[in-house]
Amino acid sequence: MHIAYALLALTILAGCEDAQNSSGGDFTRPPTEVVVASAQVRTIREELEAIGTTKANESITLTAQVTDTVSRVRFEDGDLVEVGDVLVELTNEEETALLAEAKANVQDAELQFNRFNDLLANNSVSQSQVDEAEAKYNAAQAREQSIAARLRDRLVRAPFSGRLGFREVSAGSLLTPTTPITTLDDISVIKLDFSIPEVHLRLVKPGMAIVARSPAYPDERFTATVATIGSRIDKVTRAATVRALINNDKLLLREGMLMTVRLTTAERESLMVPETALLQRADKVFVYVVGEDRLARLKPIESGQRDGGWVEVLEGLTAGEQVITEGVIKVRDGAPVRILGQPANERVAENRQDRQARPADGAK
Repeated sequence: MHIAYALLALTILAGCEDAQNSSGGDFTRPPTEVVVASAQVRTIREELEAIGTTKANESITLTAQVTDTVSRVRFEDGDLVEVGDVLVELTNEEETALLAEAKANVQDAELQFNRFNDLLANNSVSQSQVDEAEAKYNAAQAREQSIAARLRDRLVRAPFSGRLGFREVSAGSLLTPTTPITTLDDISVIKLDFSIPEVHLRLVKPGMAIVARSPAYPDERFTATVATIGSRIDKVTRAATVRALINNDKLLLREGMLMTVRLTTAERESLMVPETALLQRADKVFVYVVGEDRLARLKPIESGQRDGGWVEVLEGLTAGEQVITEGVIKVRDGAPVRILGQPANERVAENRQDRQARPADGAK
């Protein structure tokens, strides 16, 4: 008997629940709190990423023009120098003495030439004597210029402005034309070389702006401009080399640094929703839409490209529709919701509607 009564009670309880479910669900439960966002038209950027290596605008290894010993080093490691600055002096006593002698010979030859010119006016000398004096004067000048050039070769100067590397010589070192003295890099402008697949070649044009980042400066964004696209495609990798220029006015970048490159190849406007609004079921995508009745409705959509936490909606929504972005897993199709962050007057009206829809205490 007791077992029969228990089975009868369970059957009655199940029948009550079925009747309640068939009448539209249990609306005595409070609405689910959710956060919503509007489907909106946003700009989608199609981007191409690559890895590049930096190069100095100008870069050389300094050497001497002649073989001789160093008399003085006039720079330190890492100095910033201007074009024409003297970096190393070689011994030049012999050339200095020869230059002084040559200058004296020029002065003497000039005096002789001027004197013969004056005598020629009085017919005291012949024209051939004047020509001979002029030739000696020109020869003396040429010898002076030659010795001055040899003396200049004993000064190693900076051919352009930039930053020096490590000093490789000291006073007393014997230099030859193959002995490295130091390196010099012009890093006021940095060349950034990177490769792109052949299939993307049509998307990159000279003058295009790109953004580059370096692991050494994770918070810095370096703006560069595409300067040149290589004239050849690599036969193995099927990639083209692109060179961009970066204004390195802060002198943060150096030769040989690794950088990531991002190019915006196209932009377009499209309807988008936050990624957190999407529900994936099998091969279909859904979102919950909240209308003026504050009920969640499950709608299928066709999604497209993703960009920065947003997803393109190709079909299924219109601009301005409210989609649930937080609390999605708690919501059921057709269930009431309370939108967090809505204006106070809307919350008061919604609470009033909830109380009116909820049965009074003790109601049968």
